[in-house]
Amino acid sequence: MAFTTHPETRVGHVHLRVSDLERAISFYSGVLGFELQQRFGTEAAFLSAGGYHHHIGLNTWDSKGGTPPPPGHTGLYHTAFLYPDRTALAQVLRRVLEAGIPLEGAADHGVSEALYLSDPDGNGVELYRDRAPEDWPRDAEGSLKMVNSRLDVEALLADAG
Repeated sequence: MAFTTHPETRVGHVHLRVSDLERAISFYSGVLGFELQQRFGTEAAFLSAGGYHHHIGLNTWDSKGGTPPPPGHTGLYHTAFLYPDRTALAQVLRRVLEAGIPLEGAADHGVSEALYLSDPDGNGVELYRDRAPEDWPRDAEGSLKMVNSRLDVEALLADAG
């Protein structure tokens, strides 16, 4: 019999090895707006949204001055950050563009709108917002039918307020 995890289980946080702690803090806090909760000297930091103990851990314990893994190797594809609504997603998009960080992709998946970029260490980052479940695309049998359509980034940006 297959085991199914509890439906309220969520990914609690991501902990990343980075090459330069200050540069990583500048990206995750200065650009994306996560709040610095705690530092462990010059080697680790913990950041969050809304005062949680941490959603993002950053450390240089085994990676100070390191380089990203080369293409074709295993590892983290991306970390995805869920924003509560389209306005919040548009606001972080504006911050990313103002910081000169290029988007590597933008997609409308039917269930969500997503932006793709990389952090300073080459880790993939997805910034997205979900649509209401009743608006998710479904096939004739009622199964989820996600898509990978073009996202109008300019229209999203216009919603930044």
